[in-house]
Order: sequence, then structure tokens, then C-alpha cells
Amino acid sequence: MSHASRTAPRICPLCEATCGLTLTIEGTTVTGARGDRDDIFSRGFICPKGASFGGLDADPDRLRVPLVRGEDGELREASWDEAFDRIAARIPALIEAHGPQAVGVVLGNPNVHTMAGSLYPPLLLAALRTRNVFTASTLDQMPKHVSSGLLFGDANAIPVPDLDRTDHLLLIGANPLESNGSLCTAPDFPGRLRALRRRGGTLTVIDPRRTRTARLADRHVAIRPGADALLLAAMAHVLLEEKLTDPGVLAEHLEGADELAVALADFTPDAVAAACDVDAATITALARELAAAPTAAVYGRIGSCTVEHGTLASWLVDVLNILTGNLDRPGGALFPLSATARAPREATPGKAFAPGKGFALGRWASRVSGHPEAKGELPTAALAEEIETPGEGRIRALVVLAANPVLSAPDGDRLDAALAGHLDFMVSVDPYLNETSRHADVVLPPPPPSQSAHFDFAFNSFAVHNQVRYTPAPVPLEDGRMDESEIHARLILAVSGMHGAPPSAVDDLAITTAITKAGAPKELADELTGGSGPERRLDLMLRLGPYGLTLERLLAHPHGIDLGPLKPRVPEILRTRSGRIELLPAPIAADLPRLRRALGDRPAPLVLVGRRHLRSNNSWMHNVVSLSGGSNVCTLQVHPDDAARLGLVDGATVRIESAGGGIEAPAEITDTVRSGVVSLPHGWGHSRPGTRMAVAAAHPGANVNQLLDGTLLDPLSGTAVLNAIPVTVTPSP
Repeated sequence: MSHASRTAPRICPLCEATCGLTLTIEGTTVTGARGDRDDIFSRGFICPKGASFGGLDADPDRLRVPLVRGEDGELREASWDEAFDRIAARIPALIEAHGPQAVGVVLGNPNVHTMAGSLYPPLLLAALRTRNVFTASTLDQMPKHVSSGLLFGDANAIPVPDLDRTDHLLLIGANPLESNGSLCTAPDFPGRLRALRRRGGTLTVIDPRRTRTARLADRHVAIRPGADALLLAAMAHVLLEEKLTDPGVLAEHLEGADELAVALADFTPDAVAAACDVDAATITALARELAAAPTAAVYGRIGSCTVEHGTLASWLVDVLNILTGNLDRPGGALFPLSATARAPREATPGKAFAPGKGFALGRWASRVSGHPEAKGELPTAALAEEIETPGEGRIRALVVLAANPVLSAPDGDRLDAALAGHLDFMVSVDPYLNETSRHADVVLPPPPPSQSAHFDFAFNSFAVHNQVRYTPAPVPLEDGRMDESEIHARLILAVSGMHGAPPSAVDDLAITTAITKAGAPKELADELTGGSGPERRLDLMLRLGPYGLTLERLLAHPHGIDLGPLKPRVPEILRTRSGRIELLPAPIAADLPRLRRALGDRPAPLVLVGRRHLRSNNSWMHNVVSLSGGSNVCTLQVHPDDAARLGLVDGATVRIESAGGGIEAPAEITDTVRSGVVSLPHGWGHSRPGTRMAVAAAHPGANVNQLLDGTLLDPLSGTAVLNAIPVTVTPSP
């Protein structure tokens, strides 16, 4: 029986760019995907990941029904009721016997790519009352949250570069032509950078690799990995020393400017040049060019975050934007205002905004190593020891939501063993049986993306243009499937002693709580529209948000609503106790001596950095046939000079060793990495038994994180140091 072909819009959930797609659907099968030319944000742009939507959606390895571990220790298919009965019987009993800290929660990156993954985890954490929370943020972006919290009093107040209006863009540790952007939601990032060049603007890239982004730049500075904070500190020093600072209207909102100059006095271009392997004249020129530009923005990402001084580097990115007067002005770096954000505060006439509660670090610490929390999270690198170390408060049960820390966290072998031998119970919400979920006692699979509605709660908060888009599920839910929101709601009920209550009870409670907190009339709940709990909650957030929108209006605009360019928002966004931008927060000042000591460090002969692939997004997209092969391969990139010195041959297998262990990978001899640096991509290592990811297993690659023992962290954020790792490389025997 043939089915007529139709098309439907769908926001792409496969990376942070959030491009609009037009899906071609035959019956209930997605047969094609192209860019949506009418999308108000992406204007038809599409990357290989978006074009592969149908292949990922129909992946035969995706789980379709729950798996439950039987008495023989094997996972078998089960009904949804049996799966939730098992959870309800085990987790509340463990909490009753050992307390809430006996349960740990791990949240992976894919959660922010779905409505359910954004809406329900906070409710789950509230129900469990555990402080043992671990997320992907401490493997990539937590330094930016911490620096923003310390500067502005709000860890989620992250300024983004005004790409479409800036005259000068400086990127450090970022490769958006392949990552599509991160903490900077910008469909067609490549086109926006080319437009910058066409209008006479300047693009500067600081990166140890000559990436696709670096090849587009006016100036590429091949810094020594891990030295980002030193170089940025020296640039700030030049601005202060040469009196090139001009904060403009921000001046009245700044605190600590004089102290900042003293704190950075030792970081002269001459002092940092050797450690950065960038000559002093270049560093000085970078600072002067930044100050001279009519408008400019500094943007740093994962390469500058996942290093020993990641929080200091993230802080200095904004310090440079502040000192040059480019923070919170068009063409600089601004704070987006999403449609579901809390409505802006209004100052009392004639008075300033009231100070906020500020941002605190270390409100509690991990049980074993005493790592301080950051933004309510503990370092993911500490997860294994919290499971395997005996004593009160040991994690005995684990709830893993769309995460694969066996591959994404340091020392996966240790975590693999901890999951296998030290847990009493584990639940995974995951579409795949992967390296982590294979250890679960219950696996709850969400439906494929075509059967789910989509709204970007997180990424709209980092968008380079204010807009709002919502796409209902283009394909009806398949028989036997369960909507992801219902999976999360029933999970919350099961762990909280309310097993058997209707899933709608979770959404009703969330709606009532939000209305009460906002001080809105309770009758508002009766006015909400939408055919599901998530839609009703979205409608409420839109109504309470800064633009006064409704779900009904959003549904009437299937390609989105343009809410205008980013606008200045200081001082309204400030939540510090002083009510000002605190340029030199105490935790930052206390960490600067550690950076100062780095001036005298002797660099290792060879260090390792990661790299991004355009056709991948961490470990969860390696099972799509159309995205495998080509440039998306796990090779160790080595500079020709290093290859000659070490006796390495292109294509031959090499042995890479570091503190955490050793792995093997094919060598790729290329001058796109600077000498003294080797590069291996993240998210590979699909060679463990018991998984059901045939394509990934056929091309497993090497797990770069197995080179790390998990002990090296950025102390302020708890973020694992994944870049600038000393390694040795030898030909494989």
C-alpha cells in the first residue's frame, strides 16, 4: 500500500544551531530533510546532521520497548508497566534505607535537545532530594557558567557575540564551522562569518589547529594549548597599561576596575609569550586591534574551557568585552532574551535595581574527594569514586538521562567497572543500548525525534537573534511507544512514592507552582491551551514571559516569530549582591596565583587536544550510516615534523599514552596541527561488548578520555581537563 508524500516543518534537534527543517514524510517514515527556507532564523541553512534526520530517526538499533534485567542477569524486553513497577519497587526503598544521597543523577547533552529533557529533570531532582548530580556541563561548559555567575550574579546570564552586526570577532578555542556553535545559537555560523568578512569586518582565530574556521580568518594565532588564560590576561594588561579601556555606559555599573589592573600587572606580553608560544608583539597587536575596532566581540568555547584555567579564561573573555566597551552593546556581546525567560525586572522610578542574591560556589562538596559543587553539580569525573568508595552516602542507585559517561567522562574503564560491580540499581532513559545504558536494570527508550514535538528552552537563551519557534510532532506516536514527557513524568512518580498516579499530575503540579511563584492569578491555569502537559507548560511560560506570547499564536506561525535583534540589558540582568558587574570576584582573585605560577611552567614536548567533526555530536551520532566515514573518523592528527621525529607513518597505528592509560589509533600526518600538538576527536571507543549499535561498533575508534585519570580539574568549576594533556606517541608494535 502506497502512502502519499507530504512535508512538515521540524526544528533540528541534533546540535545547538537549531536549524529549521522541512521533512518529507511518506506514511509515518521520514524520507528526506532539507533546510526550511521560510524559517525565520535559519533561512534554509542545513548541515549534514540535519540532512541525516531520516536516517537517525529510523535507525534500526533504536530501542522500541523498555528493557528490564531478569534474574539471569540479562536484559529482556518488557512492558512499560513492568518497567515502572520495577523502578517504584527499588528506588524509594533504597532512599528509605540509605537516604536521598544514595541516589545519583547523570544528565547528558541530549536532554537540552528535547522538550522533555528540558522540562522534567528539575522536577526529578526535587523529588529525589539528592545532591549527587552530575552533568555534561563539567565536561564542556561549566567554566562559562561559573564566570558568568561570579561576574553578573547569574550563572545562566551568558553574553553571546552579536555576529550579524560586529566589526571585529575574536574566537579562542572555538571552531564553529564544524561545531555549528556552542553557547552561541547561530544557524549558518559559516555564512555569518563570511558576511562579517564581506562587510569589511575582521575575524581573528586563536587555536593550536588550523581548523576550517581558522582558514577563513584574517589572522590565525597558533597558541600553545592550555595557555588561553595567559594570552587573554596579557591582552587585558595591554588595554589597562596603554589606557585603551573605554567601558562606556557600563562604567557606572562596574566594581573592581582598579583592583583588576593590580591583579593583572604581572601578565605582560613579554611575560606570557614563552608560555603561550606567541610573540609579545602579536599579543599587543591583538589587544590594540580589539580596542580600535568600532565594535568587537570576544568569544571563547570548549577549547578554552576544558583546560586547567578554564574558568579564568572564560572570565577574561568577558573582561576584554567589558574593558573595550563591547559588552551589552550592538555589535559586541549581548544577553539574549528568550520568549520563555522570566519577564525583565522593572526598576523603581528614580531608583536602581535591587541587588540580587549573588552566585556562590562550594555550597556542598563531594563525599570522597571534597570537590566543591558548582551550579548545583559535582564533577562528572568524580562519579566513579562516589559509586565504588564504601561508606555513608555512597551512591547505590543511579538514574542516567540521555548520557553516556563511560565514553564522555575521564577513565571510562574505571566507571565501567563501578557501574558493573558497585550499584544496587540503575535506570537509563536512552534510545540506545550503549556503553553506559548496557549496565542499567531498566532502560526506558524515548521515541524518535519525528514523533516528538520540539521547542528550544535552553538554546533560545543563547541565540544571536531573539526569535521563537515551535514544531509539533510531524509523525504520530507509534503503537507501543511512550512519549518522552510521559516517560519522565512516570519516572518522577515512581521514585517519589506516587507510582500509579496519572502522569498529568506532574505537569499540573509544575503549572500550579509556576503560577504561584510568578504571583499570577490561579485562574490562569484554566486558560492554558495545548494537547499535552508540555504544551500547557510551554503556553504558561510564554504568557508569563517577556513578550506576552501564547502557544496559540506560536502554532499560527509554523516557521517562527521574529522577536528582533539583541538589545542592551544591563543593569536589569545583574543579580550580584552589589547590584554591579563585579570585575574581580574573590574566587577569581584567589585563583590568579595559580595562573601566575603557570608563567614558569616548562611545556611538555607533546600535548593532546580534541577536535570536532561536522557530521558528529559527541558519542550519540556514530550509529548513523550517512554520517560515518569521510572526515568523520577517529585518527590521531600529528604534525609532519613530530611524525618524522617519532618515526610515525601516515595511516599506521600508533600508541598514545598518558596518566590515565593508553589507546591506539591510526596516525594522520597533517600540518593543520602545530608542532608539539596531536589531536584526537571526542566520543569514540564503541568497542565494549553488550551494546546494540552495529554501525558504531563496526568503526569503534579509540576513547580519548581513557588517557585521563580524572584527577586533573579546573578547581573553580570542577570541569575535567580534556585539552593540553601531556602524552607520548610511539609506533604500535
